[in-house]
Amino acid sequence: MSPRTINRLKVLGIGALALAPVVASYLLYVFWLPSAHTNYGTLLEPRALPARPLQTLDGKPFAFDQLRGRWVFVALDSGGCTQACEDKLWKMRQVRQTQGKDIGRIERVLVILDSETPAESIARDYAGTWLVRADAVVAATFPAPASNRNHIYLVDPLGNVMMRFPQDADPSRMLKDIARLLKYSHVG
Repeated sequence: MSPRTINRLKVLGIGALALAPVVASYLLYVFWLPSAHTNYGTLLEPRALPARPLQTLDGKPFAFDQLRGRWVFVALDSGGCTQACEDKLWKMRQVRQTQGKDIGRIERVLVILDSETPAESIARDYAGTWLVRADAVVAATFPAPASNRNHIYLVDPLGNVMMRFPQDADPSRMLKDIARLLKYSHVG
């Protein structure tokens, strides 16, 4: 081989080495689907919460807009608040409490879908949770395969329902999701 041919092969080799990572990344992006994901909750197609005037149990006006800029855990249930309801409230409170300096970035809301009034112990034991009456229009914003009363939802700081935790959610796994969101979110 002539020196000129050898030099051309060297240049082509260097060019191939430079293009290899770009081609490999493109092929991985197009053809490789990761088998696992890191989130515990189910990511939902973001849905904006309706801007409907609601009321707290003591008759004061409430709108989800007043919680903009914060992450919001939402549970939907009856005012009778069975043990399953109390379990959801407990999990939301505990996950929020573990956030340390970021505790103020998280709010909690119990959306009551009927005319029953929760026991006074609910308001006392879960102080800081907004107890709000809502109708079917608001309830329809929270999608679920069976019943939206079975889940805890997460609303982002822009007011979109974006995640649903499973029925009987594991608080330690919820904690990992919310900690990750708080770490990387600069909005709320």
